[in-house]
Amino acid sequence: MKKIVLLLLTITASMYICSCAHIDDEETDTGVTSVTVEDSDYYTRFKNDGLSINVYNWGEYIPDGSEEGTLNLNDEFTRLTGIRVNYTTYATNEELYAKLKGGGATYDVVIPSDYMISRMIKEDMLEPLDFTQIPNYKNIMDKFQVTEYDPDTMYSVPYTWGTVGIIYDTTAVDETEIDWDILWNEKYADSVLMFDNPRDAFAIAENMLGFSLNTENTDELRKAAEKLKEQKKIVQAYVMDEIFDKMGAGEAVLAPYYAGDAITLMDDFEHIGFVIPKSGTNLFIDAMCIPRGCRNKEAAEMYINFMCEADSAKAVSDFIGYSTPNQKAYEMLEDEVKNDGISYPDDDFIAEKTTIFRNLSDEANLTMQTLWTEMKSSEEQTPNRVIVPAFMTVCIIASLVILIRRYIKKKKDIF
Repeated sequence: MKKIVLLLLTITASMYICSCAHIDDEETDTGVTSVTVEDSDYYTRFKNDGLSINVYNWGEYIPDGSEEGTLNLNDEFTRLTGIRVNYTTYATNEELYAKLKGGGATYDVVIPSDYMISRMIKEDMLEPLDFTQIPNYKNIMDKFQVTEYDPDTMYSVPYTWGTVGIIYDTTAVDETEIDWDILWNEKYADSVLMFDNPRDAFAIAENMLGFSLNTENTDELRKAAEKLKEQKKIVQAYVMDEIFDKMGAGEAVLAPYYAGDAITLMDDFEHIGFVIPKSGTNLFIDAMCIPRGCRNKEAAEMYINFMCEADSAKAVSDFIGYSTPNQKAYEMLEDEVKNDGISYPDDDFIAEKTTIFRNLSDEANLTMQTLWTEMKSSEEQTPNRVIVPAFMTVCIIASLVILIRRYIKKKKDIF
């Protein structure tokens, strides 16, 4: 009997082990992916090494599978390569810079904007890329391969690009011509949102004043700050990604923001419109970089290469609405998208009316940041923000007067 029981236990244990092995194989199968890649063998080098990489990106800036019919690109990369992706987000270039400069965390891939890339190159914060490990770089359009912020094309691979314009509520804004000055119109007091980062906010004021968006002139920066201070009295809030909730819910009617996010909002809400001001605007490029001190440079370059696959780049563009610098992905887009005037503005407009941010000198950056802090901490308030507290104060005083009178009357009645 003991032998029979032992035999049965052995068979049961063997079946359990086989079952677990089968389940584990299914869970870690890296041969199945919804992204078609050019060279599948390229992605097998670290398949069984148990590697992970830390990726730091903008919020809502990659397909995450949260919407029906969309991919989770990080999961697709893991299934293809066996490399796990630890993914976190930031709201501004300045937040990214502070995190990297502070040294509190180690990242393998970051995706800053043009001027911040230039600054990080200057401060030796980025690793030179080995482009032999990024063969899909050939898919990047020629006009994005040589850039002012990375003139030697050593440290970055373009991820997305776009322009800045004005998102507006079509049911509340009836102007036929919308330009930057509408963000100063007192008609929309307490219904205007503004960028919560100095570089984008100053650029709007500089454009209105006829200054270069890359000015380092102290007097011009002070005048731009004064212009922003004038606007503060009608600004409801300084925001970044909060714009989605506020504009979608009708809590605000005007906001400057990025074209890609405007497209997302317009897809979700019928009352949202978007315009790129004819007077000119910023053209930005966000690009993938590897910070100094990364733990897994080759795995990071593999991730960058994966994002340069035509399917991956198109999935990013489709999901976030931003323009793709990937030629093969662009060719896969619908004509309606290519010709919408928002995602891919006219080449003449881009050449004549857009400016790419350059990295400013340390002195100019410090001046801008100081002026920004002073402006935001100034006492200017919207009319509603003054009226409401004043009304509440009057009500409180009136209530106190009534209570005192009742108390005095009650005392008289007693005596």
